[in-house]
Amino acid sequence: MFVMELTYTAPIEAVEELMDAHLAWLDGHYASGVFLASGRKVPRDGGVILAAGVSRAEIEKIAESDPFAVAGVCGYRVTEFIASKTSADLAGVRQPLP
Repeated sequence: MFVMELTYTAPIEAVEELMDAHLAWLDGHYASGVFLASGRKVPRDGGVILAAGVSRAEIEKIAESDPFAVAGVCGYRVTEFIASKTSADLAGVRQPLP
């Protein structure tokens, strides 16, 4: 599983101009089953996405394709972890420890 943390690198006005494209990008990855949850950070200096079901290389490509990243208004930090314990709703992405 991955925690995709994005941090804005441009003024919020530049981010807002790209919000519709970013939301469409999110919707596409929810539809594919890769994204599990997402939302704004508090304070609003970026966001967080939980993702699963793809490789590290694929998640990096996905992050690079975010309209925010393409336009240079955010940077991504991707953290991979083993989701060995989850809620019942996320049981399908639970992973055994190596």
